[in-house]
Amino acid sequence: MNTKQQAETVADHEGFVRLLVQHDRVIRAFLRSMLPSGLDVDEVMQEVSVVAWRKFDQLDSPENFRRWVCVIARYEVLMYRRKKARDRLVLGEEIEQLIAAEGIEELDLRERQLDALSACLNKLPAERKKLTMLVYQSEQPMKQIAAQIGKTPEALYKVLSRTRRDLLQCIQRAVSEGDA
Repeated sequence: MNTKQQAETVADHEGFVRLLVQHDRVIRAFLRSMLPSGLDVDEVMQEVSVVAWRKFDQLDSPENFRRWVCVIARYEVLMYRRKKARDRLVLGEEIEQLIAAEGIEELDLRERQLDALSACLNKLPAERKKLTMLVYQSEQPMKQIAAQIGKTPEALYKVLSRTRRDLLQCIQRAVSEGDA
């Protein structure tokens, strides 16, 4: 491989990684809309990344990356679900295709909602934000988290309920103001 080819290969690698990182959040949100758990999302995201890398030369324009990679993600979810077909709670392929098609149509809305969530989280009082992040980033049971912070599980659920309500209202305001 000559120096020019090596430089082009490095540029392709960098371009792909930049696009993947830039759209990671939206891709994961799209996968989350079709998969039952974060672990499933992580597993399928790995496959999506590998397949997208292999097919990267087929991408017609970097501006189309998000939609292109979500089509790949849709097929990877279908393949993942086929592997998991022994589970009783797997949706039928027709339903999955409808959900995936709807998910692709809603990518812009999901991205605005994720941006709003990030902004709204930053508006929370520091203690509520810290508690919310602890609960949602931890894989510990709620009882254990409540004990760690010196609250009863019921008190923790009440705080989280109010926080979710506040976040939802904030997100809805932000998204509707963005649409106006």
